[in-house]
Amino acid sequence: MMITSRITIYLIAACLFGTASFAPAKEKAAPKEKAGAGTSEYTKGVQLLDSQQYDQAVMEFTRAILANDKQPAFYEGRGFANFALQRFPEAGDDFSKAIELSPKDMRAFVGRAQVLLQQKNYQQALADTEKALEIKPDEIAAIKLRGFAELGLSQWDKAIADFTNVIQKKPDDLQTYDRRALAYRGLKNFDAAIADYTFLLEKNPNDTEALTKRGYTYSLMGQYEKAIPDYEAALKLNPQDNDTFSRLQWTQGQLAAKNATPRTATTTAPTATPEKPSLITQINPLYIVIGIVVLILIVVIVRLITRGKAEETSHIIR
Repeated sequence: MMITSRITIYLIAACLFGTASFAPAKEKAAPKEKAGAGTSEYTKGVQLLDSQQYDQAVMEFTRAILANDKQPAFYEGRGFANFALQRFPEAGDDFSKAIELSPKDMRAFVGRAQVLLQQKNYQQALADTEKALEIKPDEIAAIKLRGFAELGLSQWDKAIADFTNVIQKKPDDLQTYDRRALAYRGLKNFDAAIADYTFLLEKNPNDTEALTKRGYTYSLMGQYEKAIPDYEAALKLNPQDNDTFSRLQWTQGQLAAKNATPRTATTTAPTATPEKPSLITQINPLYIVIGIVVLILIVVIVRLITRGKAEETSHIIR
């Protein structure tokens, strides 16, 4: 379905947000026990990560790990680079190693939660975000990712609470409005979802995603006359969107059916012509009984009359 597929793509983008900001801080990079082994490689890896040169960043972080395999920051940095390259199993392994070396590494829990979200392991992702928030309760990234996990688990109320918390702290985080709108839709609070999509369109009238999703929400409300303009506006911006075109056609059909005048029945069902009863069916059973009784009486009377009468004989002597 169109809406679902777009949500999935949006979630991928969401998990990539602030990758550079998640990169481990440089002050963590100088392990005392090896007198700075791997520090220069790690620093270069962070720079490459910031400039989105992810393959090169992976190589530098790997060099840092070879120089010092006890520094969680090195695995963490490589984990974010692998995640940006959508190498999710490798990223998950790196974050898990960082957590093994440093169980209080909040960034590693946040990083692994992103991987788990991509793998649709929402329950474990939720657990990792909870752990990150135990370590740092006000971490906005962890709150937002927890909202994503709650969305995946259809925990609409909790997701709305987390997304609202993020919006209060970062009112310019437009993506969170989109996610909250989805949670509102899950609760069938369509008016609140419409409000969030409308806010996004006020910020960017050419947001085809928001137009399509608001149109879809209107159609769920049965307000087809409002859904159609949103679909048409989205198609004007992206004429090749076949999913939106199909949805527009469906909505137009629904509106036409809604507005159609109900037909008044002009014909009535034909009534069956009464069947003329046969002669036999018209004979009352009582009449039959009476007839039989009369016949019996006649026979009896005749017998009584003829009983005392002498029978005539012949006078001829034989």
